Amino acid sequence: MADTRSQSRAIRPASLCIEEEGRILLMLDMPGVERDGIDMKIEDNELTIAGRRRAQPIEGTYLVKERLDGNFEASYTVDDTIDPQKIEASLENGVLTVTLHIKEAVRPRRIQVRSG
Repeated sequence: MADTRSQSRAIRPASLCIEEEGRILLMLDMPGVERDGIDMKIEDNELTIAGRRRAQPIEGTYLVKERLDGNFEASYTVDDTIDPQKIEASLENGVLTVTLHIKEAVRPRRIQVRSG
């Protein structure tokens, strides 16, 4: 059995997006990607995450090779509820976490009900 897929195809990282109190967390699986291998930008309400994954060569004949190396890119539309100046990113254990802070003006405000 041999894997005949190209090693140079574009890779789209698996992602997960959740909303918590006042922020949205976007998590992308990026095993084997170094911090310096990631390029992020936001322009015209579009967040683009791009870069290159370089696989370490291993001696021997590959029977299956699902760990692809090559360029990766993912783009996400960011609406006006996100503050583009407060976007943060961190890479830990092969997972890139992008934190998108929701603007204060659009967050729901809890109203406390008083008695009397």
